[in-house]
Amino acid sequence: MLYQAIEAHLASLAPARMTARWLHQMMSHPMLPQSYTTGFRAAAAWLEMFDRATQQRTKPAFGLEATEVAGERVAVREEVLAERPFCRLLHFARDLKVPRNDPHVLVVAPMSGHHATLLRGTVETLLPEHEVTITDWTDARMVPLRAGNFDLADYIDYVIDFLRILGPETHVLAVCQPSPPVLAAIALMAAAGDVSRPRSLTLMGGPVDTRVSPTAVNVVGDSQSLDWFERKVIDLVPPHYPGAMRRVYPGFLQLGGFMSMNPDRHVQSHIEFFHHLVVGDGESAAAHRRFYDEYLSVMDLSADFYLDTIRHVFQEHSLPRGVFTHRGAPVKPSAIRETALMTIEGELDDISGLGQTRAAHDLCPNIPAAKRRHLEQAGVGHYGIFNGRKWRQFIYPAWADFIRTVR
Repeated sequence: MLYQAIEAHLASLAPARMTARWLHQMMSHPMLPQSYTTGFRAAAAWLEMFDRATQQRTKPAFGLEATEVAGERVAVREEVLAERPFCRLLHFARDLKVPRNDPHVLVVAPMSGHHATLLRGTVETLLPEHEVTITDWTDARMVPLRAGNFDLADYIDYVIDFLRILGPETHVLAVCQPSPPVLAAIALMAAAGDVSRPRSLTLMGGPVDTRVSPTAVNVVGDSQSLDWFERKVIDLVPPHYPGAMRRVYPGFLQLGGFMSMNPDRHVQSHIEFFHHLVVGDGESAAAHRRFYDEYLSVMDLSADFYLDTIRHVFQEHSLPRGVFTHRGAPVKPSAIRETALMTIEGELDDISGLGQTRAAHDLCPNIPAAKRRHLEQAGVGHYGIFNGRKWRQFIYPAWADFIRTVR
């Protein structure tokens, strides 16, 4: 019932939020002389912060309308290649005048709270020299009960299905959470001799083996029984959503977990935001809004998928122990021989500790040495692996060079 209580509380704040928004617009209007005084700016800043703190955010847009290819600006449009109840296979089609033989990349976005739009910067970096497709996961509260359940086995089926749609020349880029199930999917394809198995697989900051350098996230996942997680964090979607009565791990609980990992940093960020508003530093304030509009937009996860992940990834370590099965079939990463493997870790990653992703190499002993690579990026935390300056300047070039050597 916590989910419905939270929803009711936010709904009850709607009149106050709209009043705060109206007062903010009035007090910050450029035609009002008092809007340039420190007192009015401070009051307007408090009103904006209240408005933002009580909003119910929806999924952001990717907003990638253009990119630059070979020095020319080209339009980009979103194209849905396949649609399933819990995911869309979304292609960022570039309107090229002259066809190019660029590598095809499937970005498997994490299904761990944030929307796939969290990887907007990742996709933006890839677009100039790659054909990019991404798994655009659906918020579980938007999926009607008649669509059925969704668990870890279904997740793996989705990945295999999408790879068969895209074909064997695909390079897979799995960011964080997808690392274990994507590795399992490709292992199953390799064992079956599936002709659509990808050219390369890159795992970025993923919990392949959480027994290695366990982080606070790993400790929490293994600190309680599976029954405890089911009783304490699983709730029902409220009636006014399409997925009414679906069992989910709510997005607001996930967001609370994210923010509790670095509370001081978030508090300081909002203090600085208030200061930027008061002194009129519009550029810094806009950057804060952009970041938190994305960061605070979270999605519900199917309870079955979440509990399966807790069990197999954080508690039983099924894949690295060699006991993981998919619909009764054993999953053996050692079956992977032709798909190249690259692992990427951040020195300061506090979500997937050093060595957890690199462990994939030990699980895939039959991949030739020439088709392997590991990168540990100094001075980078979890999000810096796939976004930001060091991703663009160091990690992306190393990855792009790797996939071109195995084409």
